[in-house]
Amino acid sequence: MTTTSDKTTSGGTRVHVQRFGTFLSGMVMPNIAAFIAWGIITAFFIPTGWTPNSTLVALVDPMILYLLPLLIANTGGRMVYGTRGGVIASIATMGVIVGSSIPMFIGAMLMGPLSAWILMKVDKLWAGKIRPGFEMLVDNFSAGILGFVLALGAFFGIAPLVTGISNFLEMIVDGLITNGLLPVASIFIEPGKILFLNNAINHGVLTPIGVQQVADNGKSILFLLEANPGPGLGILLAFSFFGVGLARASAPGAIIIQFFGGIHEIYFPYVLMKPMLILAAIGGGMTGVAVNVAFQTGLRAPASPGSIIAVMAQTPGSDFFGVILSVLASAAVSFAIGGVILRASRTKDLAAENDTALADAIAKTETNKGTSSSILGSLGASSTTARPVKNIIFACDAGMGSSAMGASVLRNKIEKAGLDGITVTNQAIANLDGTADLVITHQDLTARAQTQSPDSTHVSVENFMNSPKYDEVVALLQSQAAGEVAR
Repeated sequence: MTTTSDKTTSGGTRVHVQRFGTFLSGMVMPNIAAFIAWGIITAFFIPTGWTPNSTLVALVDPMILYLLPLLIANTGGRMVYGTRGGVIASIATMGVIVGSSIPMFIGAMLMGPLSAWILMKVDKLWAGKIRPGFEMLVDNFSAGILGFVLALGAFFGIAPLVTGISNFLEMIVDGLITNGLLPVASIFIEPGKILFLNNAINHGVLTPIGVQQVADNGKSILFLLEANPGPGLGILLAFSFFGVGLARASAPGAIIIQFFGGIHEIYFPYVLMKPMLILAAIGGGMTGVAVNVAFQTGLRAPASPGSIIAVMAQTPGSDFFGVILSVLASAAVSFAIGGVILRASRTKDLAAENDTALADAIAKTETNKGTSSSILGSLGASSTTARPVKNIIFACDAGMGSSAMGASVLRNKIEKAGLDGITVTNQAIANLDGTADLVITHQDLTARAQTQSPDSTHVSVENFMNSPKYDEVVALLQSQAAGEVAR
């Protein structure tokens, strides 16, 4: 028997894991453009590239050894302690870069936030105790001396440790590849994605090891483990053919966003509403990995977002057939498994759809009768304030994918309703600062958003692209506008 405390503990653990994953991906995702640029330079100018160039190939190693790790470290430092954190993070990370012969992405992700946190604690030791006029002197020298110490510590302590960890992880991956077991990784990766840990898995784990493999072999299969759009495509196709109601109607549009736009989060709600479909995702993922192992294919750089366009752009010319086959095969398997699951539950879903339609009709009637407070109640929203809603923020794990799509949908509805003075934006949950009047998140992420912005009104949705709660939000705003006119 599952108790309330068990559920609370489980939910709290998931929130902490998601927060940690968001922090890891938050260091990498803002710098994806640099990874893509490095991937393009590598694709063109290395000896086995499209247009080999003995002069321009000199850009490849400095970018992977210095630029990319320093960007990651600087971003991590800024996340912890602003500009000063970014500066000392870069200084300290030079220690692990110079102290190792491999790309220090894991070292950067460790030293960046750690050094910024240490500086923040050091600054607090004499906060408010410095004579006026000496603040800049103390700040600069304290950061410089601490950076010197941390760089030396990173060189002698962290660099050998991270090198050993990287070699151990690479040995495990190589062992899985050698023994044909790499597809087993999908058993962990696919459920992790559905729990919105996709960015953490891809950018926090697979990318650092994959980039190291690219430096050695010119490509890495790891870039295809999470980014393969095939499993999501297959699941959405299954809903298009065998789903019911709103899920079936919205699936074709979601396919375009997921497969060509690379926003994988769009199919997560479809799996969450039918948890058995995780088997389809795992089956598709394992199939795609198996095909890539068989054909020894990989990408030259991370494919981000995970669009088929980005995947093809990072595929070496000799690997096109294998990569395309892996995407198609994974889509076919996930479609087949998903189709069986959806067909088996179709009768129950049709009955539930009728019940939902009735409930929605009742809710709509109550909404049309009520005031803004009753609308908030029908939304299932929570807030400690009653402030007017002027600033609406869609928040997701990275603040770039699904939240951007949801913000666009609601923004269009607000414009069609003729409402002015309402801003609708999107950002990462970690960047919420409490200024939002209304925060909209996926239901699995709401707990984190409430912690980050406790004074905002929070609304949970199951699907960013097609939620009936958007109409209720518009009704709330119309009621609010009518009240302002009456006053």
